[in-house]
Amino acid sequence: MYPQLLAHIKRQVQLTAAEEQLLCNSMELLKFKKKEIILEPGQHCKGEYFVLSGLLRQYYVNAKLNEQIVQFALENWWIADHDSIVNHVPAGTYIQTLEASEILLLHNRDKGPLLEQIPRLDTYFRLIMQRAFIASQRRIGFLFNQTDEQRFHYFTAMFPDFVQRVPQYMLASYLGFTPQFLSRIRAKKGK
Repeated sequence: MYPQLLAHIKRQVQLTAAEEQLLCNSMELLKFKKKEIILEPGQHCKGEYFVLSGLLRQYYVNAKLNEQIVQFALENWWIADHDSIVNHVPAGTYIQTLEASEILLLHNRDKGPLLEQIPRLDTYFRLIMQRAFIASQRRIGFLFNQTDEQRFHYFTAMFPDFVQRVPQYMLASYLGFTPQFLSRIRAKKGK
């Protein structure tokens, strides 16, 4: 059994003991070292990953060979290349561990049958996807409507512990500015 996963699910829906057991039996426990690539462009995303411990990032490499981070995932967060999963196409993103990580994988081949057997789990994933979509819309809104400095201050106020775990250049990539700009903001803050 995976109590951390089950506690996360219980915040949205209630499963029976038998449903919990069925779900846990469907999950694959994976362990990764720091900086391991879990997914890269051209591969098909195997499924959805739930982070038990550690930290991951999802990113693109653009035409100028710069990394553009689109998502981080830490404990109790899900991460996947949903374009690959939903449209049955090769992934366009990388998923990499930033820390040694323990992750649960719900394979694509298992999810459909599992949702048929546990309809409340379908509700759970719908709610999780809605929240992820809202977070993406907010992030896009912040990129368009806030200055770089406003984004930095908002993000560090909302997620102070997380900011300490992420290398500065990755935080800059996620927030949409250069590491040099982030250094200047931090230097101003220290004065």
